[in-house]
Amino acid sequence: MPKSRIRKKADFTPPPAKQATNIKLTNRSWVAPVMLALFLIGLVWIVVFYVTDGTLPVKSINNWNIVVGFGFIAAGFGVSTQWK
Repeated sequence: MPKSRIRKKADFTPPPAKQATNIKLTNRSWVAPVMLALFLIGLVWIVVFYVTDGTLPVKSINNWNIVVGFGFIAAGFGVSTQWK
């Protein structure tokens, strides 16, 4: 029986190396403290409003103090989108 020919495989040559691109990494260490601070400020604002029967933190805006407190909390959620 005749022998089959041995096929020589081409040597592997790796593709040319891509040059490193400048990836600018930003330092986002400020995000977590600011986010937590906004959550706490909003929570404290609402709690103080309820505990003082509406006389604090700002008496002249009455029930809008709740909206201000939730505004701080919403801002905290907005900042949390920057967290990586």
